[in-house]
Amino acid sequence: MSKPLWQYSAMALCQGIANKSFSSREVIESVAARMHTENARLNAVVYDYSEQALDLADDVDARLAKGGSPRMLEGVPVTIKVNVDLEGTPTTNGLPVFANNIAPGNSPVVQNLLDEGAIIIGKTNTPELSMRGTTDNPLHGLTKSPWGDRASPGGSSGGAGAACAAGFGPIHHGNDIAGSLRFPASFCGCATIKPGLGRIPAFNPSAPAERGLLSQLMSVQGAICREVKDVRLATEVMSHSDPRDPWWAPVPFHGPGNTRPIKVAFTKASHGYPIHPDIVQGLDRAAAALRAAGYEVEELEVPSILDAAKAWFSVAILEIKEGLDPIARQHGSQTIQDIFDYFYEMSDMVDYQGYMAGVADRTGIIRPWNVLLDEYPLVLTPFMMQPAYDYDYDETFAGSKDIFDSAIYSYGINYMGLPAGNVSIGLVEERPCGIQVVGQRFREDLILDALEVIEQDVGIITPMLW
Repeated sequence: MSKPLWQYSAMALCQGIANKSFSSREVIESVAARMHTENARLNAVVYDYSEQALDLADDVDARLAKGGSPRMLEGVPVTIKVNVDLEGTPTTNGLPVFANNIAPGNSPVVQNLLDEGAIIIGKTNTPELSMRGTTDNPLHGLTKSPWGDRASPGGSSGGAGAACAAGFGPIHHGNDIAGSLRFPASFCGCATIKPGLGRIPAFNPSAPAERGLLSQLMSVQGAICREVKDVRLATEVMSHSDPRDPWWAPVPFHGPGNTRPIKVAFTKASHGYPIHPDIVQGLDRAAAALRAAGYEVEELEVPSILDAAKAWFSVAILEIKEGLDPIARQHGSQTIQDIFDYFYEMSDMVDYQGYMAGVADRTGIIRPWNVLLDEYPLVLTPFMMQPAYDYDYDETFAGSKDIFDSAIYSYGINYMGLPAGNVSIGLVEERPCGIQVVGQRFREDLILDALEVIEQDVGIITPMLW
């Protein structure tokens, strides 16, 4: 082997385990050794299940030795974010009060991974209530980026992003209600896709109540990986059905083929934010790569993202305040309470009547994007319009507001429930940066195709860390 197994893609690990080039135990041993070496300084994995993982790897190797058919992720190590249920383990969501909140069963996304042979090697960190663009909490502590001690790994799936870039296995589960998959992927030099509503089933058996309506419409599960092909594999596995999520839709993962070149709408509109020139250059490079691969890329004026972004901060923020603010006030740190206050200060929050009207108006916000996507199945947009920030940048009102002002293409897409992927364009001011590709509902496959084209042009950047 020319490189250690912890550096392998999930696809390569699946193939090697299946053809017995190496064993699942050897894979888990390699990834666990890497994790034990690097996690002390990063604090990305907050629950280490590598001992149990070795036993499960032995079971995989024994089953395959007896002629068992390899499943889609047979023997491949994955991590799970600590806000999702893995039976018998704590679902803490970054709060000390939930330290002993032991999951009574597996969430659908966990069960789907296990059913296809994945081995869970640990759980990754998240900020309190998973409501920050960085990853720190009083229960598990601060997660650092592999790219620098001051750099934020992003949030709220920052533990997953840091673990991914550092080499703690090829697939890392996360979730996204405002950018919590795409922030860490962008800041850690990885790739991800935020699926659309109904693609991946979601449910926590430990949850005491159902989430609010808009949270159900905006929040999705997904994976952060070093390579787009692994994002595709993980997303397809996670997408298997589960009757516990009524929003899940039985739509095939692979849509119909295209007889003509795919049209891509391209926007660099910053809506008044001083977008970094290197990010503009990265967007142009991504557009050029897609053109060279046969896509018809047209720079044009797309429907404004501002309506959706403003609605997130006026309509959805009321629901978040009603559902999460009492928990933050009673059990959260002063930092998270301050950040919630910053949210309210920068928002034009509606009342209950405004909430009802806002939920109705959401359809009108989505409609022009749907019309655009009917002609242009993909839209290339900025993601963050500034370089990756320091891990404590959101601890002032000015910093928190700047993050959200620069990330309108992130949470605006969540508000509409559209799928969107993120892939690296390299380094901007010595920290990783990504761009976004938005797609039609249930066409995550088209987004992933485009991300792979951009990745092939830019290259996979995480090996720079190794």
